[in-house]
Amino acid sequence: MKLTGERPIEGETPDSLLALHAAGYREVRARLGPGRLLDVGCGLGDESVGFATDDRAVVGVDYDPATAASAVRVHGRDGLSAVCGDGSRLGLRDGAFDAVCSSHLIEHFVDPELHVREVSRVLADDGTAFFLTPNAPADFENPYHVYLFTPEDLTATLRRHFGSVEVLGLDANEVAKADFEQRRAMADRLLRLDPLGIRHRLPRQAFVWLHATGRRFAYRYTSSSQTGGSSGITADDFATTDAIDTTTLVLFAVCRQPLD
Repeated sequence: MKLTGERPIEGETPDSLLALHAAGYREVRARLGPGRLLDVGCGLGDESVGFATDDRAVVGVDYDPATAASAVRVHGRDGLSAVCGDGSRLGLRDGAFDAVCSSHLIEHFVDPELHVREVSRVLADDGTAFFLTPNAPADFENPYHVYLFTPEDLTATLRRHFGSVEVLGLDANEVAKADFEQRRAMADRLLRLDPLGIRHRLPRQAFVWLHATGRRFAYRYTSSSQTGGSSGITADDFATTDAIDTTTLVLFAVCRQPLD
């Protein structure tokens, strides 16, 4: 699978980003019961398969056919099913799932309300939905992230589709946060090469290509110290918190009582 910087890939994506995603999935697992779970935006299924147990069936959805097929090929024997689909138009019946996970996906929709409505629709009346998304003030510039949320904005959006909404932060300890700041500093240095903001005037496809190329260069440059486990950063360096501020990395929402 081509490295764009958006899909986590072992050995390519920085350890801190992999650990952040793993910590989010860990927090979802800690809040799950038995039944059917849907993971929207499952990618290669490396984290999705961790939801599968003897009393929990897992279905993944990814917009890319080859990626969904790869997820089944690699993890199908371990209990993961996957289909190709659009997170804003899920071809699944109402109330079909006891839990739905949307990890680092909602920020990719120009109109995220469509995605939230679909998650609410396919969730059982007594089910739980989980949304993980970057905290707007703490996010890096990223053309793939077309709608960023503050805690207040995310809460308001989710409450239009769920009767019960709790928004927590998912944040890092000092060591992991320093790693993010190091990469942020590198990104800032690259952005200074475009002081006039010409990148924002390019056609979107060109801007995305430029960003992906820069991200690949940055990841290769830092690979010896920040990938493949070299940094020592793991999911244990991240935890949920009630104290959300502008430096909190990720918003973690737990939603119940679907209204759609």
